[in-house]
Amino acid sequence: MKHTYKIQGMSCNGCRNHVEKILSDVSGVSSAVVDLKAAEATIEMVNHIPIETFQKALFDDGGNYTIHNINEKSCCSSHSKKIDKPKGIGNGVFYCPMHCEGDKTYDKPGDCPVCGMDLVEQQNVTVSAVSQWTCPMHPEVLEDEPADCPICGMDLVPVEADLSSEEKTYQKLLKKFKIAVAFTLPIFLIAMSDMLSNNPLYAILDQKYWNWIQFILSIPVVFYATWVFFERAYKSIKTWNLNMFTLIGIGAGVSWLFSVFGMFFPDIFPAQFKTENGIVHVYFEAATVILTLVLFGQLLEARAHSKTNQAVKELLKLAPNKALKIVNDHEVEVSIDKIELNDILKVKPGDKIPVDGVIIEGTTTIDESMITGEPIPVNKSNNDKVNSGTINGNQTFLMKAEKVGSDTLLSQIIHMVNEASRSRAPIQKLADKVSGYFVPIVVFISIITFLAWTIWGPEPVYVYALVNAIAVLIIACPCALGLATPMSVMVGVGKGAQNGVLIKNAEALEKMHQVDTLIIDKTGTITEGKPTVETVGTFNNNFSEKDLLQYIVSLNINSEHPLAEATVKYGRSQQIETLKSEGFSAVTGKGVEAMINGEKISLGNPKMMEYVHASIDSKMEEKAALFQKQGKTVSFLAINNEVKGFVVISDKIKETSAKAIKALQNNGVDVVMLTGDNFNTAQAVANELNINRFKASMLPEDKLNEVKNLQNNGNIVAMAGDGINDAPALAQSDVGIAMGTGTNVAIESAMITLVKGDLHGILKAKHLSDKVMRNIKQNLFFALIYNAIGVPIAAGALFPVFGILLSPMIAALAMSFSSVSVISNALRLKNAKID
Repeated sequence: MKHTYKIQGMSCNGCRNHVEKILSDVSGVSSAVVDLKAAEATIEMVNHIPIETFQKALFDDGGNYTIHNINEKSCCSSHSKKIDKPKGIGNGVFYCPMHCEGDKTYDKPGDCPVCGMDLVEQQNVTVSAVSQWTCPMHPEVLEDEPADCPICGMDLVPVEADLSSEEKTYQKLLKKFKIAVAFTLPIFLIAMSDMLSNNPLYAILDQKYWNWIQFILSIPVVFYATWVFFERAYKSIKTWNLNMFTLIGIGAGVSWLFSVFGMFFPDIFPAQFKTENGIVHVYFEAATVILTLVLFGQLLEARAHSKTNQAVKELLKLAPNKALKIVNDHEVEVSIDKIELNDILKVKPGDKIPVDGVIIEGTTTIDESMITGEPIPVNKSNNDKVNSGTINGNQTFLMKAEKVGSDTLLSQIIHMVNEASRSRAPIQKLADKVSGYFVPIVVFISIITFLAWTIWGPEPVYVYALVNAIAVLIIACPCALGLATPMSVMVGVGKGAQNGVLIKNAEALEKMHQVDTLIIDKTGTITEGKPTVETVGTFNNNFSEKDLLQYIVSLNINSEHPLAEATVKYGRSQQIETLKSEGFSAVTGKGVEAMINGEKISLGNPKMMEYVHASIDSKMEEKAALFQKQGKTVSFLAINNEVKGFVVISDKIKETSAKAIKALQNNGVDVVMLTGDNFNTAQAVANELNINRFKASMLPEDKLNEVKNLQNNGNIVAMAGDGINDAPALAQSDVGIAMGTGTNVAIESAMITLVKGDLHGILKAKHLSDKVMRNIKQNLFFALIYNAIGVPIAAGALFPVFGILLSPMIAALAMSFSSVSVISNALRLKNAKID
């Protein structure tokens, strides 16, 4: 039998896989296939299974998902609830720092249902200005703008934002840690007094009464300060998502329960567990110290987590809260939220630029280092673009707002960093595979340890067996393994953003590390992308250069290509009047054509002339070659399919191109130039930059095929480009790199975007990926070697030779610091040099 049901509550592939597994595990189900997009599950079964059975299975898993018949509406989906998002720097979206369920997010704080770790809140993408003001004496007074209190007349002050979710978590853990220490310390001192000869405490009370005191003191530690660990352990066993808290819950729980049973039912224990007075030896100090140290580790982890996304927080601080808006020739201070498209804004010396826009009056220098990573201020004048968060120099200017809110470059950077930080690198699959078997293996080793000590251990064998079995459970740390990759990715992505290298996902970092071949375009990538017309030439005496220029400008005024814009700009400087054109069309990679004054006008490269069947004779080729060999571009003009003239356009090579290409080649990257320009121009540019491999007259499909050919030869290919014609090759390459100065299509097709848009950014991206991958491998090595060495030592491997045993309390301390060490190592990337 096959039935289809509706599923609600899924938001990602992690959800889909989870639901599919739950439904497949129901007794009597042959197969279950879940479609995330359609939100449907198709279930095959031998005999009919009531829908209530599936509902119960999903409910028992935690109730995050619901199933109902295809024509029914669910009334109980948790996703249909409207959740009030918390205030502060977070956006109310939470995710697991170990990405256990892929890109799944949650709408409220809590624990990850797989690994049990505290969920982390995403940062806001946009910066909102203070929107409400209140009176310090009368908090019930709320105003949208600064004013005086209507009750007492005092100046209103901005409403303080609520603490971020991560800060709340830290404060909550800190409070619990203080309580845990306050009760654990006396337990520890009481227990350690046994090591003193003629224990002075026993002169005050008998040992059994001190055991009762330890028991009472342990209750707040177990049932309040660290109770969440046992909740997570229970949840992990219930859902069979075994994790670190499973081991802590079992280890500390066994210690505490053993002690409780030893007090209440001493007669059931062998003599080996008893002291000379016949009192069962208790382990309240072991249980509480273990739990308190784990709590300490969680506290350090929470603080370290907040530092991993420090880059986003620093970017958020860049945008100002206020701006000066020109209204009816008057300056009005407005909130940044009130700025709309086409508003005229005034930016004074030293002020931060509030939104993205264009300068309409004035000249200045802008410090763009916080976005591009380049320390040298950039000169700006009329019609130049400026970006939110950058800092004005010593001149005042007027600008027109072109992008506001979440559309600004700064907001887009923050959004991309947020998304990339939550993505999974392919190398993480190794950690996931190991983690899947980790906890069951550790539990098995713990059991073997207990049995081995009972068979071959010295007296009292059961005491040794219990202590060492608990030590094995406590020291093992799957979290260090799970955090190894995500923490490095998060810090690395933030580091890139601060240096003008925007990483779309973690896979891009890993693949960039492996890249051995870089394909680059010429125009806009190697060159400035700001072409200028050098000369207009004619092949026919019946046409003057002015006539040819008029046709060129009238045709190109319909095009957005950089070369077309250069000719139009040149025509205007020559005061050329444009003619009316009809039927304009652009031929990708070749040129443009239209009807002007009843004549067919075509402009473009030699392939365009072939396209319109206009022949270029040898004299024309020789004349054009003189310019092409100087690295300049020559476009031919045909009237009614006859070549009449040409225009020469030059595009200056960027100052950083030669240095960056040489550095990439020294790093073992083979640089290949593919350009739509002619062979002579391409050869001149390649010779100047010492590029050994290049191809000219390349159409978009040619670039795409070249990428495929290199990949088929076993190369890992990165492609850098800035135009629409580069988009297919960018998408096909292993790593697509878009110049931030290019088109949106190119940027969307790429895995890495360079804000400044020069080749030095590629060098930064390469250095960044190398350092991030090295850091990830260090973390994985540390996590694996820690567990590979720690577990055998905890099991007692050193005892036969050195007589050394590892206390469960020391094991707890080592386990707590293992995760913190991994995060601390990842944080070193913040200071890495990638220039």
